[in-house]
Amino acid sequence: MARVTVEDCVERIPNRFELVLLAARRARGIAAGSMLTVDRDNDKNPVVALREIADNTIDLDALKASLISALQRRVEVDEPEEDNMAALMSSSTEWAGVVQEDEPVETFSADEVGAAEAAPAATDADAPAAPAKDPFA
Repeated sequence: MARVTVEDCVERIPNRFELVLLAARRARGIAAGSMLTVDRDNDKNPVVALREIADNTIDLDALKASLISALQRRVEVDEPEEDNMAALMSSSTEWAGVVQEDEPVETFSADEVGAAEAAPAATDADAPAAPAKDPFA
């Protein structure tokens, strides 16, 4: 009986892959306690789901929508993006590394910079290391 049901369903849903997905989704719904729209006649849930699709007793668009929502991992919501550029520009006098003209720029002369860097202090790392003692001597 299932073969005739599949052939009837292919007339309604020509894509066999989509038919399998929709029938499986409906069979899971029947197993979860959804109301049947055709008589069971001692058939299992997948056969009942195929018979419902073939007899056009269920809404295929609603079944497709529930299948898609069940398979989605992330739901995207279209929300308008805020324009934060004006807020960023007004809150900071320096933006993206560019100094604006109304802010004074502090400069140093070569003598001021060179005086601090001219003679670095000697550290312990610069001193030669003491020879290691032989522990067996």
